[in-house]
Amino acid sequence: MLDFESKIISREVSQLLWEMEKTVSTAESCTGGRVAEAIIAVPGASKYFKGGIISYVDEVKEALLGVSAEVLAEQTAVCEDVARLMVQGACRTLNTDYAIAATGIAGPTGGTKDIPVGTIWLACGSPEKQVTMKVEEDHGRDINLAIATNKAMQMFLEFLKSETETTSEG
Repeated sequence: MLDFESKIISREVSQLLWEMEKTVSTAESCTGGRVAEAIIAVPGASKYFKGGIISYVDEVKEALLGVSAEVLAEQTAVCEDVARLMVQGACRTLNTDYAIAATGIAGPTGGTKDIPVGTIWLACGSPEKQVTMKVEEDHGRDINLAIATNKAMQMFLEFLKSETETTSEG
């Protein structure tokens, strides 16, 4: 069940994409489709949401999103570069203007000293320009995933607002 705040964010995202006549897709690992679920919570989402790729394992990140095996090997799947590459890959694979991506360790296990449980990298943007955010607190799996989903949607809303300001100033 989506909370009230995320419904408001989803509605604002919907309004902006509708007005801009732009499309969005998702590339999700640890969030497993929750970001897509937040987007489609608003009626009429088929006008701007094309779909999502749940790339829970590296093999799918490579095959469907074009994430480099070298980057995965050198930095692991939980890093800023992979989140950015997932955005680019989703835009390319699903032919959208924008994408939202999430990759991380939701818990309760799987963390390391360098990448503890609760570490989730979020990214959104276009093939040319992405913004990122790192979530680093462990509140238990369900809450970690809810926080990551909300923060991803909020970050995308801010990105869209900055895009509309850029286009209206230009």
